[in-house]
Amino acid sequence: MYQKILVPLDGSKLAECALSHVKNLVKEGAVEEVTLLNVVTVSILGHSELHPGPIDINTLRENLLMESRKYLAEVESQFASEGIHVKTESLEANRPADAISDYAQKNGVELIVIATHGYAGLKKLMFGSVALRVLHDSHVPVLLIRPESCR
Repeated sequence: MYQKILVPLDGSKLAECALSHVKNLVKEGAVEEVTLLNVVTVSILGHSELHPGPIDINTLRENLLMESRKYLAEVESQFASEGIHVKTESLEANRPADAISDYAQKNGVELIVIATHGYAGLKKLMFGSVALRVLHDSHVPVLLIRPESCR
């Protein structure tokens, strides 16, 4: 049994593949506390083309964090509709994998449940993988959810 688990989400449907597994763990009594985590990376790249002129980095940061909290609230409501209470956390970091591993270590998380894109070969080398970096760097067990489990 795990007291605390962490579920990193990036807003994609693929990342949300982990949610059905988490719900099952909770319903089976294998988990007591679930934290949904979204890591926000603040970057002006791409924003200058969309919004010409000066960029207010603080406004950009606040907007991204507000979107993150809104997204997590929507996911939280899915759990609540099934009678499952979860905590949510939005963090800002340049390296999501490091932020996930650090959060887990600092908050007594016993298991990280994360979906992986399932890239292989050159695609894996070019895009990297937050899930694989977490697997490599984490000091707690990591349950990787493969994309095939959602299809």
